[in-house]
Amino acid sequence: MKTKILLSILAFALMVSAFGQKPTLELTFTAIDSAAYVQLDSIKVMNRTQGGDTVLYWPDTVLNLFYVGIDEFNKEGEALHLFQNYPNPVKDQTTLTLYLPEKGKVTLVITDILGRQVFNTEKVLERGCHSFRFTPGSGEIFFFTAYWRATSRSIKILTFGNGSGITSSFEYTGSKITEPQFKRIEATRNFSFSPGDELLYIGHANGLQSGMLNAPETSETYTFQFATNIPCPGTPTVTYEGQVYNTIQIFSQCWLKENLNVGTMIPGEMGMSNDGVIEKYCYNNEPDSCTKYGGLYQWNEMMQYTTQQGTQGICQPDWHLPTDEEWKVLEGAVDSQYGIGDPEWDISWVYRGFDAGTNLKTTSGWYGTGNGTGLYGFSALPGGYRLINGNLFNIGYFGYWWTSSEYTGFTSWYRYLSYFSPEVSLSLQYKGSGFSVRCLRDY
Repeated sequence: MKTKILLSILAFALMVSAFGQKPTLELTFTAIDSAAYVQLDSIKVMNRTQGGDTVLYWPDTVLNLFYVGIDEFNKEGEALHLFQNYPNPVKDQTTLTLYLPEKGKVTLVITDILGRQVFNTEKVLERGCHSFRFTPGSGEIFFFTAYWRATSRSIKILTFGNGSGITSSFEYTGSKITEPQFKRIEATRNFSFSPGDELLYIGHANGLQSGMLNAPETSETYTFQFATNIPCPGTPTVTYEGQVYNTIQIFSQCWLKENLNVGTMIPGEMGMSNDGVIEKYCYNNEPDSCTKYGGLYQWNEMMQYTTQQGTQGICQPDWHLPTDEEWKVLEGAVDSQYGIGDPEWDISWVYRGFDAGTNLKTTSGWYGTGNGTGLYGFSALPGGYRLINGNLFNIGYFGYWWTSSEYTGFTSWYRYLSYFSPEVSLSLQYKGSGFSVRCLRDY
C-alpha cells in the first residue's frame, strides 16, 4: 500500500514538473556575404500568421520564444548572459562575449561535441561585458559554457571544420563596463507565437536587408545571406530533366534564373491531366517558345495535384514552388522604396511597390520602353499566358508566374509584370490558366 502511495506521489510530482516547464524555442541568427561573416545590426521578427513583431539589436542575436505561457524571469540585465559568438561559423578565430551583472568568479568551459574539455579556466571579473578570443583548431562543433554563482549559460560554436594542424587557443581580450541592449522579457511577452506560425526574419547589416521565412518547430540557427546578383554559392547551375538552369542569389533566396521548362508539350486547347506525366504548353504550340520563355502550366499540374503550399511540385529535388509570402520577400528585397515585410506587399489586385518590377525584368525583350534594369539578375521575361479556354495572349507584353498558395478550390495567387509599369501586381486567377513557373531552393 505504501509503495502504491509513493508511486502515485512520484507520478504526480513528475506530471506537475512537466506541466510547469514552459516550451521554449531558441532562435539564433548570424549572417554571411557569400562565405564571409557579416555582423548584423538588428533582426526584426514578424509573425505572419498572428501578426506582431519584435526586434533584436546586436550583439543580442538570440530570440527565445515561450509559446505556452511565460515564466517569470528577471530582466536580462540582471542576469548572466552569453552572446552568440561572431563570426559563426568560424574559419580561424571567433569572439566570445559574456555580460556579468555583478563582480564575481566565473568558470569558463569549452567542450567538443563528445563532451571532452578543450579549455577550463576561472576568472574574477568586474560587472560588464567581457570578450574572449577562441581558436578552435580541429573539430566542427564546440560548446562554450559560463558558470556564475548558481547559474550557467551555454552557446554552440560552429566551425568550417578546416582547422586541422592549427593549435587551439583561448584568451581574454578585454572588458567594457556597459549595459548592452537586450531583448528583455517584457518585449518578448507581447510577441505572440504558437507552433505552426510562419515567422518572417529580416536581418539588417550595413544599410542592407535580407529576409527569410520559416515555421520553426525546434530551436534553430538561421544564417542570412547578403550576397546578391551572383550565382548561388555552391550551386551555380542545376541540371534537371536534361536541361541546365542557372541560379541567382538574391540575398537569402536562391532562385532559378530561368523559367522552368520541363515536361511534354501538349496543344494549348487541351487540359492537363493527372496521368503521371508532366505536361506543358508552349506559346502558339511552338517548342522554340518554351526554349526561350519556359513552359506554361496549369496550377494543379504544377503542384502535382496537391494543395500543400511550398511543395516541390514539378521542381527538382531540394527545390520548391515559391509561396505567396516568399514572393513578397523577393519583392521587398529588390524594391528601392518598400522593404521586406512592408504592408505595401500585402495589397492585392493592384500594382504594388515602386520599382520592383523594373528591377526584376530583363534589360531586353519587353515591348516598347518596358525593359527592366536586370539589377538583381532575376531575368523575368514576358512569356504571356494561356487563358482557361485555351487561347494564348500577351507574349512580349506581360509575364505571369504562379505561387503555390491557393485562395479557393478554383483560384490561386499569382504575380505579373507588364511592359508599361515599374511595379509588380498580386492577383488571383483560375487554376486552369497557364502561367510560367520559377523554383526556389529549400532553406
